[in-house]
Amino acid sequence: MGGSSRGPGAHLVHLRPPHFAFSDHHTWDLGPHPGPALLVSLASEVQDLHLAQRKEMASGFSKGPSLGLLPDVPSLMETLSYSYCYVGIMTGPFFRYRTYLDWLEQPFPGAVPSLRPLLRRAWPAPLFGLLFLLSSHLFPLEAVREDAFYARPLPARLFYMIPVFFAFRMRFYVAWIAAECGCIAAGFGAYPVAAKARAGGGPTLQCPPPSSPEKAASLEYDYETIRNIDCYGTDFCVRVRDGMRYWNMTVQWWLAQYIYKSAPARSYVLRSAWTMLLSAYWHGLHPGYYLSFLTIPLCLSAEGCLESALRGRLSPGGQKAWDWVHWFLKMRAYDYMCMGFVLLSLGDTLRYWASVYFCVHIVAVAALLLGLALGGGSPGRRKTSPQAASLAPEKLREE
Repeated sequence: MGGSSRGPGAHLVHLRPPHFAFSDHHTWDLGPHPGPALLVSLASEVQDLHLAQRKEMASGFSKGPSLGLLPDVPSLMETLSYSYCYVGIMTGPFFRYRTYLDWLEQPFPGAVPSLRPLLRRAWPAPLFGLLFLLSSHLFPLEAVREDAFYARPLPARLFYMIPVFFAFRMRFYVAWIAAECGCIAAGFGAYPVAAKARAGGGPTLQCPPPSSPEKAASLEYDYETIRNIDCYGTDFCVRVRDGMRYWNMTVQWWLAQYIYKSAPARSYVLRSAWTMLLSAYWHGLHPGYYLSFLTIPLCLSAEGCLESALRGRLSPGGQKAWDWVHWFLKMRAYDYMCMGFVLLSLGDTLRYWASVYFCVHIVAVAALLLGLALGGGSPGRRKTSPQAASLAPEKLREE
């Protein structure tokens, strides 16, 4: 929702450069362009429309509008306009054609708030930007490619991946917050709170459009549909699997909907491996992507197996201590995997991982074997405990 009166630019067509320069020393490679994801999603939405039409013909009566269903098949020009819509053309977020259409057809766009949500979302970005500049200056990535780096003691080499991942997170926090603010400024992705929209997918509950400007203005709106990063969740969630859900959230929805669910396996770990493999391919052909992404299923399997075997046997105090240790290991696992993501080449990645003795791989394998020995189950079948969702109070969560 958030209508066409916000400007004819919704149909502008232009190309997105692969990256943009932040300064002479920092080039922000922000990952793959969302265009292919948009077209895959659109094809699925058109297929859903055809299936619904066939069911109507077979049943002999017409149902009311279904949640998220397209009214008709978009034309070629409409498809191109959606694929190259200026909202999201640079860094995302991913959005469905239904979201795009709701924006164009919003009956009362003037009633959709944008300034306050934009300011509320944008306020941390300058701080994250300063932290990125500071951390990347003090701990430059290029140092890891130099021979002198490997003459440093082991604790120094282990520590270095922490600020590298910190700078990596700060960079993406700024970029994705800016991308969300661009959507919010245009009123793109705004739905009533009652629709319970989720990142990428849009509304999960039917919410009739308001019949007058007054009723539209009385509604409370949110921009969860285009929310692409939960900075708090990324930093403070306990599990590796939860960290994935808070990062690049709209694309995570796309991966779950179109890759994970159609994976040629039933196992949670194997489905995750399939999803990570295709995600790495989508990012590019650099070996570092594959080494990093394909380490995730091992970590998922290890944490799920060991948690199901041990955490439930602990006292409340023991579970709290467990969560702190789990969070620490989760962050170190992401630090470790980030090195492959930023070093990119096979030689540089393996050289760094070898210099820290492949510690995360060894710890993950050891945790998996221990969990199996103690009778731990599949991570896909265990019940997640809400107490382990994060370590900080909910009131600290970013708006």
